[in-house]
This record gives sequence, structure tokens and C-alpha cells, in this order.
Amino acid sequence: MPVRRTAAVLAAALVLGLTAGPLGAPAFASSAPAVARASAGLDAAALRAALAGLPDADATAALVRVGGSDGTWRGSAGVHDLESGRAADPDARFRAGSTTKVVTAAVVLQLAAEGRIGLGAPVQKYLPGLLPDTFEPVTVRQLLNHTSGIQAGDGFGDAFEDAHAHRFDTLTPREVVASAVAKGPEFAPGTRQDYLNINYTVLGLLIEKVTGHGYAHEAARRILRPAGMRHTYFPGTDPRIHGPHNHGYQAVSRPDGTTAFVDVTDWNQADRWAAGDMISTTADLERLVTHLFRGDLVPRPQLEEMFTVPSDIEGADMSAGLQRFEYGGTVYWLKSGARYGYSTVIAATRDLSRTLVYSVGSTDAKGEEMNPVSRRIALAALR
Repeated sequence: MPVRRTAAVLAAALVLGLTAGPLGAPAFASSAPAVARASAGLDAAALRAALAGLPDADATAALVRVGGSDGTWRGSAGVHDLESGRAADPDARFRAGSTTKVVTAAVVLQLAAEGRIGLGAPVQKYLPGLLPDTFEPVTVRQLLNHTSGIQAGDGFGDAFEDAHAHRFDTLTPREVVASAVAKGPEFAPGTRQDYLNINYTVLGLLIEKVTGHGYAHEAARRILRPAGMRHTYFPGTDPRIHGPHNHGYQAVSRPDGTTAFVDVTDWNQADRWAAGDMISTTADLERLVTHLFRGDLVPRPQLEEMFTVPSDIEGADMSAGLQRFEYGGTVYWLKSGARYGYSTVIAATRDLSRTLVYSVGSTDAKGEEMNPVSRRIALAALR
């Protein structure tokens, strides 16, 4: 199933501003946002207002970190879980979804800097037999920027009910890739851009083949540990989130028209793997974007790939692991992630004059519309 392009929705929301109608009446008792630290250079009032009223029908919790040359702001709101109603843990771990792709891209670019991978070389060179002869040569760079033409792999179903029924089952990355290549190419490589998890699943296989080690091992050794991401890990087939975490929920309509909030905290995400299986914290993701943009993790020549979108493809806005959007005359580079119960964004200007990381306990994280709480946070942080 194609991954929702949250960043495109975010960009549109920033342009439109807060033009949406008022939220419905909160479904839960709300609590005041907790502010860990604030600086005068940011609009702290707007940021506090963005988190007001949680939990509500749209989100059960929100964790936010804003930084840059204007100062810093840290805030959290909502609840740890709906049953107890106790305050959300501001340092909680959560499913970071497709922000995993930033780590995967960084590993591939490190390997390119070491001369072990050629970005312009076909992936068929490194993974012979993975793609049948019906596929033209697909370069590593085309996987990184989603111009490969490989179609989406199959999951356990597109509907929440189908996926939820299989939440403890395992679908391996190899099975996902096999289902994708069986469909044949969607388009000729390098002619279009289509954001799909499958590109980064193949990159995960590439990392393992070139290094001889598991993806999680290489990601931790090359990126997590050097960046100081001590609370980030890859769960594999383990459905639990280990360590402090807030529960995630999905809103489901009942036959009588009322809404149920299904706890989706425990879920085997093995099929997302190098494309979206990471568990992290807002502090760790802030460390990731800071060290990455400073050039601490990827050498400068290869780092340029993360700030370069294909110039010959109309409408292209995705680079190696990131997405470019411009708002108010400022260019931001971001990555969003969405797993059931959790919606995440990391965003920053290239010079780190403004950074934003948030995790929202979205009750419809895989929906087509941007979560109203996420919209409010983005508008307050990037205005």
C-alpha cells in the first residue's frame, strides 16, 4: 500500500493556515499542556494553544520539541492511556514510522562515501536476481529518491480492520519485495517520482548484502550510536514498545454511529523494516536531524544527496530520505512518519535555524487528512 504523503498535506496546510472549521466537542477530559522549557524567541503562547484540549477526538497525546537560533521550546499534553487518564510521558518512546527512512538513507550514503556502493550503479549489480528481466536497471539513487518505478508490496490489507486482525503476524521484507516485483514495473526508472516503502525495503536488503550484517546492526552502529540516540531501536517482530511509552489508539466507527478507540500500541511492524520500523523519542529524533544536517554522520559530498531533488521530473520534491517544501520564503527539509496510533514529523532548515520534532497520538494516523493537532503544531512552530 502506498505511504501517505503527509509532508505534502503539511505544506498545503501551512499555506492555507488555520482555515478549517472548529474541532468537534472533545470526547475526553482534557489537561493543560506541560511545558518543560521555553525561550522567548519562539511563540510559546501559540505552541501552548496548539496542544490545548488534549486528549480529544483527534489525538490522545502530543510531544513537541522546537529549536534553532530563536531558542527552544519543549511541551507535552494529553494522556499516557485513556484508561488511567494520567499525564502523557514527555520522554516516551513511540513508533516513528517513515522517519526510519532518514536513517536508512544515511547508512546508504555512508556506504557510498566508503566506495562500497555506487549511487549511479544499478541495484541489480549488488542484488542479482532480486528484480526480474522485466525491470530496466534501477540505480541506488533512484531507490533513495523514489523514482525507481518498483510498485508497492502487499501487506495484510488496506483497511484497518484487516491489518488489525494480523497485527501479531509476521510479513518478512523478502515477502514484501517478492509481491512487489511480481507486479512488474509501474514506470520506467527515473521518469516519475512515487513515494513508496518498497524503495527503502530494497535498500535495507542492499545494506545487508554489502555489509554482511543485519540492517538494525548497521543502522545502530553507523547512525544511532554516533548521534547519541540511546533510546531508539528496531523492534523486528516484537510487537511491544519497550521502555516508557504512551498508548496509541485508532478511532473506529461502530454500527450505531458512535466511535470506539481501539488500543493499537502492540503491533508487529516487521514488514515496514528499513522503511518504517523504528521506535524512538522526540529528543533522539532531534539529535538525528541536528547531527545529520551538521555533517557529523554523512560526509559532505554525499550529504548533498539529502538536499537534492530530481531536477528533470515535474513536481518532484523528495530527495534521499527527506522532502523539500517552502513556506513563507523559507525552505524546510522534513520527513513524516505514520503508524496506527502515532504520527511523527522531523523538520528543519538546512542551517538548523529552526527545527521541529513532534509525535502526536493521532486517532487516525493513516488517514488522508492531516491531523488537526499536527497542523496546529506546525503552524505555531514554523510561523
